[in-house]
Amino acid sequence: MGKLNTKQVENLTIPGTYEDGDGLRLVVKSTGRKSWLLRFQLAGRRREMGLGSFPEVGLKKARQDASAKRSQLSDGIDPLAARDIERAAQREALRISEAKQLKFETLANDYCEAHGGQWSDKWRKGWLRKLELYAFDHIGKLSAEEIGTPQILKVLKPIWAIKTRTADEVRGQIEQVLDAAKARNLREGENPARWRGHLDNLLSRAQKKKARKREHFEALRWQDVPELFIKLKADKTPAACAAQLLIMTSARAHMVRFARWDEFNLQTGTWSLPDERMKMKVAFVVPLPNEVVALVKSIQKTGSPYLFPGQGKSGVMHANAIRTLLHRMEYKHITRHGFRSSFRDWAGESTHYPREVCEMALAHDERDQTEGAYSRSDFLDKRRLLMADWARFLIGRSKVDSK
Repeated sequence: MGKLNTKQVENLTIPGTYEDGDGLRLVVKSTGRKSWLLRFQLAGRRREMGLGSFPEVGLKKARQDASAKRSQLSDGIDPLAARDIERAAQREALRISEAKQLKFETLANDYCEAHGGQWSDKWRKGWLRKLELYAFDHIGKLSAEEIGTPQILKVLKPIWAIKTRTADEVRGQIEQVLDAAKARNLREGENPARWRGHLDNLLSRAQKKKARKREHFEALRWQDVPELFIKLKADKTPAACAAQLLIMTSARAHMVRFARWDEFNLQTGTWSLPDERMKMKVAFVVPLPNEVVALVKSIQKTGSPYLFPGQGKSGVMHANAIRTLLHRMEYKHITRHGFRSSFRDWAGESTHYPREVCEMALAHDERDQTEGAYSRSDFLDKRRLLMADWARFLIGRSKVDSK
């Protein structure tokens, strides 16, 4: 039997420590505050453990808790360590419970912030903009757990037939955000935005296949690129010079538009792009054949840091300058990005350069993380030979028969 009774506990006011037995004590402070304390020994060391304040924890509850702690001791368990683990689990459960209330719109912004550092500004803005236009009105205020197949279909069905490619991109974005939410323990079960084996049974597969065919950039046959190149050389406008640089280096359009004079070293024949200028945010060096060096030297400097300055806010030529030029030259069926495909087809069909060299020329590093750790080469010397052959092909012949 304990030494204290309920009435005593209620009426004790003199500061001190009052034993109940088996290590359980009531501590009365000078302020009048009362609390329970359990003393015990573990591995030869005296320990103390608070069991709560009175009257929140009454005498009966304090004895039950003390008994439970003594049972842990008899099993070789440290009650203080066990309590810390329990409290940590409770905090984590509370965190997850609160996090599960996060709305999809917030989760999408979190995902963009976590991964957007590897994207261009244009891609990052476009990624969020598509969700703003097509998804947030339907699922933006729902938590990840509240989003199921009916909600996904509510987003996709209105645009699947008329904007299939965009709809599929939105579907993929939702899938990414919900996968990330599951990784954070914010939802369970299968991803309702998954295509294969799920939405492909509910939405038109033929429509998606048709949209994917349209997605590929229209490219000029590599055999026909020299003919266009001769026409560009005859045109002395900045857009024509930019188009020549674009084709001879197989660079992306934004790389050429924002090309800076201080990125070029014409003595070593290199164009060094910092990581912030690259799609994958990895610095890249483009080898410049003699023909490209001559082209760059022919561009007149105007005091602008850019090779191709413009009048707009960006300070560079208009984004559609090259496209407008191609349309004027009756090449309306091709895109600027398509020249990268023309180059890659030429390299694959007409040369014996290794695949990894051809891909690296497009700033595509296909090596996996382990392979890349051991092979740090960017194949600059081999790419220099490849790009020199490409430049000679462009300039040397107006038309080449297919192999």
